[in-house]
Amino acid sequence: MNYWLVKSEPSVWSWDQQVAKGAKGEAWTGVRNFTARQNLVNMKKGDKAFFYHSNEGKEIVGIAEIVKEAYPDPTDKTGKFVCVDIKADKPLKTPVTMAAIKADKKLADMALVKYSRLSVQPVTPEEWKYVCKMGGL
Repeated sequence: MNYWLVKSEPSVWSWDQQVAKGAKGEAWTGVRNFTARQNLVNMKKGDKAFFYHSNEGKEIVGIAEIVKEAYPDPTDKTGKFVCVDIKADKPLKTPVTMAAIKADKKLADMALVKYSRLSVQPVTPEEWKYVCKMGGL
């Protein structure tokens, strides 16, 4: 299994909206960066992803699961970009803030710190376990 982080502004698509979609999940559309696109292509069914509220909150609030692998993004008129379907798995007991991540030397190499604007990013197994612990899981 691989681990990821997906970002969304809560005013556009929030964790609560993701949870409301239930087991069917929702298409993760609108990604228009080629590095993020490649990360979507690399996602496999069953992979887990941190759900990060960007701009407002700036914190990891939950864990999502990939339920459908990459397919053409229906919102992309160019045909160059893809989306995956994700479903909410579980919330973190305590949201993990960007400030807490940046303050922890063990997470200094995390993509969220190094490439903070990238909307879909890989997370190492070690980072995953550590952030889950920080979040009370």
